[in-house]
Amino acid sequence: MEYVWHAQLAGAAAVLVTDSIDESLITMDSPEESSDADGYIEKIVIPSALIEKSFGDSLKDALKNKDEVLLRIDWRESVPHPDNRVEYEFWTNSNDECGARCDEQMNFVKNFKGHAQILERGGYSLFTPHYITWFCPPPFILSSQCKSQCINHGRYCAPDPEKDFGEGYEGKDVVYENLRQLCVHRVANESNRSWVWWDYVTDFHIRCSMKEKRYSKDCAEEVMKSLGKYYFLMLLS
Repeated sequence: MEYVWHAQLAGAAAVLVTDSIDESLITMDSPEESSDADGYIEKIVIPSALIEKSFGDSLKDALKNKDEVLLRIDWRESVPHPDNRVEYEFWTNSNDECGARCDEQMNFVKNFKGHAQILERGGYSLFTPHYITWFCPPPFILSSQCKSQCINHGRYCAPDPEKDFGEGYEGKDVVYENLRQLCVHRVANESNRSWVWWDYVTDFHIRCSMKEKRYSKDCAEEVMKSLGKYYFLMLLS
């Protein structure tokens, strides 16, 4: 992110970051928290992307030869659209105590919610949420840290929200809520009302925040009830 920030200061409209080795492309920004990145998240307003080393080398050679370089971003191959319907995915997390990243993510959900629901109601898009998860290394499965952050014998974990194992919420609380939100989407999608997920997630954030000490199964069930008796019963089954 530091590279992108300095490029923006220099007047760049967009940034392509070239991989330094020949390998499959990876996610530029790790889902793990980084204090170095947090200082740039809210400042960066230009788009950026990671490209393969071979492609980056060809661009550098062209620029060295003073050739005219024209790039076009084409989404047609990366965003499938069967039956004139766009499919897209969103990686998220129900934790609301992870600083600027969580705040930025929830602001996106709130701002995009109306557009997403219009597209889904009209049958123009197919949306699938995914939830970031970690796992506990086998040697530490029986440790108190693993037990407080994981479920299913260390297979699904989330970092402690407050980074304090002695108080507050535990990582496994986040994992359970992530599962509830996935269930909301599954039930809503099966009943051809996939847009209900957006209502649940935004309502849960408002009514069941960690800051207000309301992040719990009971509060989640209250939100589910507000979506309708049918969804509440289906999610409990």
